[in-house]
This record gives sequence, C-alpha cells and structure tokens, in this order.
Amino acid sequence: MKPKSIKMKSWLFLSLVGITIIIIILGSIPVRLAIARYRFPQPQAILTLGGGRDREEFTANLAQTHPNLLIWVSTGSPNSVVRQIFREAGIAETRFYLDRRAVDTVTNFTSLVKDFQKHQIKHLYLITSDFHMSRARAIAFFVLGSHGITFTSISLPSKELPESRLVVMRDACRALLWMMTGYTGASFKVK
Repeated sequence: MKPKSIKMKSWLFLSLVGITIIIIILGSIPVRLAIARYRFPQPQAILTLGGGRDREEFTANLAQTHPNLLIWVSTGSPNSVVRQIFREAGIAETRFYLDRRAVDTVTNFTSLVKDFQKHQIKHLYLITSDFHMSRARAIAFFVLGSHGITFTSISLPSKELPESRLVVMRDACRALLWMMTGYTGASFKVK
C-alpha cells in the first residue's frame, strides 16, 4: 500500500471513531434525562437565570409555595436587590445562592453544574423569560443533561421577540464544546 492511502484510511478510521463517540454521548443525554425525571419527578431546586428583577420576584413567589427547594440566581440583579426581594418574600438567606461567575447564558449553566451535583440535585425548575427560553433549554439539554440533571422550565411572559435560531444554535454548539473540552467559548461570543 502507498503511504498516502494508509494515512487516508487512518484518518477515515479516526473520524468514524470520533463521530461514533459523539453520537453515543449525544444519544445518552435523553436517556440520562429520562432516568433523572423518573427517579426525581418533582424539582429539588430552582435555577433562575439573571436578566431582570421580574425573574427574581417570580422566583421568590415560587419559593414561597415550595419551601423545601434551594434557589440559585445566576448573575442577575445586584446582590442587595436580590436579597431584598427574597427577604420581603420571607425567604431565608440560607435557602438561596447568588452566583456571579457567569458571563453569559452558557456559563449560567457550566458554572453551576458542579454545585448541583454537590447538593445531589437531579431535577430543577429553570426560570427565565419567554424570549430566552429556547436558548436556555438548548444549553440545559447539553450541560445539565450530560450530568443527569433534568429540568422543568417556567418562562415569564415578556414583550420581546424570541431569540433567533442562530443565537440558539451558536450557544448549543458552545454547550457541546464545553461537554467535549471543558471550554465554554465565552471569549469568542458574538453579540
């Protein structure tokens, strides 16, 4: 055989192996989500994606009716505002975590997934605005789903148009990149 032919066959073989691994990993996510939802049919925590006081106020109201759920607010209003909202709703500070590590929607999830694992959370409420929910769900599918954490989404009505499919696909690809490499791609995010 010619060396060029051997290189081509090796490249083809490695490509097929890589594609097979990706398909197996992606195929396992729906299974992991189904298992988590079966084992934990009710949410165990709340994750609110920052972006408006209305989300935090909604979360405080939801937390009043679910007194056993822990709450995470990821990069939202200033800490003093969020604390005031929860204090006025009668939610103890020991129930909620204000996380400021996220710089965008992808890192809302990637910065918190280990915290959820540490607290053995397998099902959570995902709260954001309706225009933002498609992107949040796509990212959650990869980031949370790859860790066997399912979610029940609750979207708040807004007057904004839904985000474009391009933005949703971009961030879904970034979530997939994070799954494969641990890198979020936040530094090359285009607005």
